[in-house]
Amino acid sequence: MTTMSQLKLGFVGLGIMGAPMAGHLVAAGHTVYVNTRSKVPDAIAKSAAIQCASPAEVAEKADIIFTMVPDTPDVERVLFGDKGIASGLANGGKGKVVVDMSSISPIATKEFAKKINALGADYLDAPVSGGEVGAKNATLSIMLGGEESVFERVKPVLELMGKNINLVGGNGDGQTAKVANQIIVALNIEAVAEALLFAAKAGADPAKVRQALMGGFASSKILEVHGERMVKRTFDPGFRIELHQKDLNLALNSARALGVSLPNTATAQELFNSCSAHGGKAWDHSAMVRALEKLANFEIGQKA
Repeated sequence: MTTMSQLKLGFVGLGIMGAPMAGHLVAAGHTVYVNTRSKVPDAIAKSAAIQCASPAEVAEKADIIFTMVPDTPDVERVLFGDKGIASGLANGGKGKVVVDMSSISPIATKEFAKKINALGADYLDAPVSGGEVGAKNATLSIMLGGEESVFERVKPVLELMGKNINLVGGNGDGQTAKVANQIIVALNIEAVAEALLFAAKAGADPAKVRQALMGGFASSKILEVHGERMVKRTFDPGFRIELHQKDLNLALNSARALGVSLPNTATAQELFNSCSAHGGKAWDHSAMVRALEKLANFEIGQKA
């Protein structure tokens, strides 16, 4: 493998997450080929990144190609659509690596990996957790599925974008870990929302209740960050409800295929659906509390 200073990297998908992630690769001195469906962000356009006309062109020029797009159909389009990455690998994909950092279906990921492998290239699924803040600060948690030797090859580049980087298992297992992460986050948001709503309706100060709970077994990152948002009514994202809905759809659809019941995940999704019905697709996911407040006809912050 070439040294870190000589890498030719590709990045497809320069949205809220992808742009700062690609920016870290450029800042580290690598040659970075980029492509995105919409306008290239100014920060990337003004950098040393080399803009390409298609994902295929990125794949032709780069040795390691990262993708960061919203959903399963988007990944399929970028990989296998017209002028997609697969067409760029068709005449020289051997030894190259495709690293999908999107959060998508674990089942579809396994099929995507097989198709990329058939072209002679390796495949890693590498979804992330940490949101826009983590992307900007290069502190993302990255969950990977794929061959260990491929993971070790790519890990030094991943360390430019994240801090907690773990190989979970084979292809698809990284995506499975991310879905599990989103189940836990959603259910914790729901629990914190119920607890603070209960406390407020009972006449206690929800801010003081939250502070008291932070010192005990109920303490969590969700109680710390999202509990504060619920109390202070600050629901600008963050992580949008519509994105968490997408992730819970992955959980519920996969669970159906596996014959597993996820009753509380389904409940959390219904609460998100209620928020969406009230115009809240773009609210931060901590705003799930608003759906519970509607059911209670009481809002945290008002007098009981």
